[in-house]
Amino acid sequence: MSDPHYLDNEEKSVVIVMTSGPATPQRCATPFYLGAILASMDARVSIFLTMEGSLLAKEGVAEGLTAMQGGKTILQFIRDAKAAGVRLHLCRPAMPGYEIADGDVIDEVDEISSAGTLADLILSCDKSMFF
Repeated sequence: MSDPHYLDNEEKSVVIVMTSGPATPQRCATPFYLGAILASMDARVSIFLTMEGSLLAKEGVAEGLTAMQGGKTILQFIRDAKAAGVRLHLCRPAMPGYEIADGDVIDEVDEISSAGTLADLILSCDKSMFF
């Protein structure tokens, strides 16, 4: 009997759609934390930053934001997720509305992506989560 707490031998993929941002900092750490855990369990994980979540990819925002007083910065959670193998997408259509220029994006972002990329990720993944 297999242990129900671990993935089976088949490759899994997870997409986490992040719409929460600086207005709700208490919601900003968990997606990166879960993404890191899932990636460490050999799942292919993509986090797609869109709507207010796009602001987390803007230089200077995640560095000064914490989910709880005295906790790690959101940028530290992002870096932990990246170190575990999470792929980070930033929604190009959201960038103008949040005044994010291409040169303002943190290095941790793997790809500036279209809404079509998000649709493709969702349709081709095993699980999707929304924050």
